[in-house]
Amino acid sequence: MRGSVLVLSGPSGAGKSTLIKEMVKDIGPYYFSISTTTRQPREGEVHGKDYFFVDKEEFQKDIADELFLEYALVHGNYYGTSLRPVEEALSEGKLVLFDIDVQGHKSIKTRLPDITTSVFITPPSYETLKERLINRQTDSMEVIEKRLEMADEELKQIDTFDFVIVNDDLDKAIKEIKAVAQTAKLKKCPASIDAFKTLWKGL
Repeated sequence: MRGSVLVLSGPSGAGKSTLIKEMVKDIGPYYFSISTTTRQPREGEVHGKDYFFVDKEEFQKDIADELFLEYALVHGNYYGTSLRPVEEALSEGKLVLFDIDVQGHKSIKTRLPDITTSVFITPPSYETLKERLINRQTDSMEVIEKRLEMADEELKQIDTFDFVIVNDDLDKAIKEIKAVAQTAKLKKCPASIDAFKTLWKGL
């Protein structure tokens, strides 16, 4: 059977990276979709591992050639998902993981509705998010304010997701994200179900 898709979204600073790191230890074969972006690498980020870093001209050419499953303009920079590696991973029966914003979530739900499960990850409050963004010391206050504004907008779309995880108690959140991942793996497209029925009958 073809694989399935798990979309994880939520504000920057919600703890998605930590939860994903713990989740993938127990979910079996998976492919973590690496985004392509036009923003500059942060300290310690590696091209081809954290992101594919390209300039705007190259990104816009790939848009014109329809090579993205989804893309968005966020904080003045493009972010997008190349379609080819996703299709390859699905054909191998893997769970494809996306860590993307709410715009990307909407696009993937539209393109791959039958096999997509989504979860919104959020801190318990606006003030908690602001404290986390300040404490990680990776952005200026101007950028932090923009991220907080974006988080406020993202929260308005929380009801479009299949699941919501409030990342207040880390151990509890880890258990919840692992449960969601196992649920996502069971979601199969109609073509896979039809193929299984044919095999089951021995035809």
